[in-house]
Amino acid sequence: MARTDVTPKGKELTGRKVLAITVGFFAVIISVNLYMAFMAVGTFPGLEVKNSYVASQQFDRNRTAQLALGWEVTARIESDELLLSIVDADGVSVVPSQIDATLGRATHLRDDQVLAFTRGQDGVYRADVGVLAGGNWNLRLKAHAADGTMFQQRIVIYIAGR
Repeated sequence: MARTDVTPKGKELTGRKVLAITVGFFAVIISVNLYMAFMAVGTFPGLEVKNSYVASQQFDRNRTAQLALGWEVTARIESDELLLSIVDADGVSVVPSQIDATLGRATHLRDDQVLAFTRGQDGVYRADVGVLAGGNWNLRLKAHAADGTMFQQRIVIYIAGR
């Protein structure tokens, strides 16, 4: 014997409900995309150079001059100090005529700090940086040799989470 008086369980799926689900789905996707776009633009630190064409014309000449110096640079963080070592090809400590350095995050300028170095008896340059949060930090270094040649390097420093 077949039963014909069975009533369906649950609510009926109407066109309005399908429309609401679809609109809600796309609203979430669009909202997340807009949020990510605004965060990307808002945290962009800016341009590396003012005129990339001019910089590209001088790149090979500057790189050749920098490589001719034979400098090797290492940087590390110990407690609240950044230690910077600059040696030449013979391993002798180098004394640049000028050092300009900025320590900061790659993704924003909020934590950037311009460093003031003092040279120790061991030839290592030290700068107070305070207590830094864990993660990747970039040291953007510009040092000038006695003959005026500029040495540029970006050094990534990883600090374990604190």
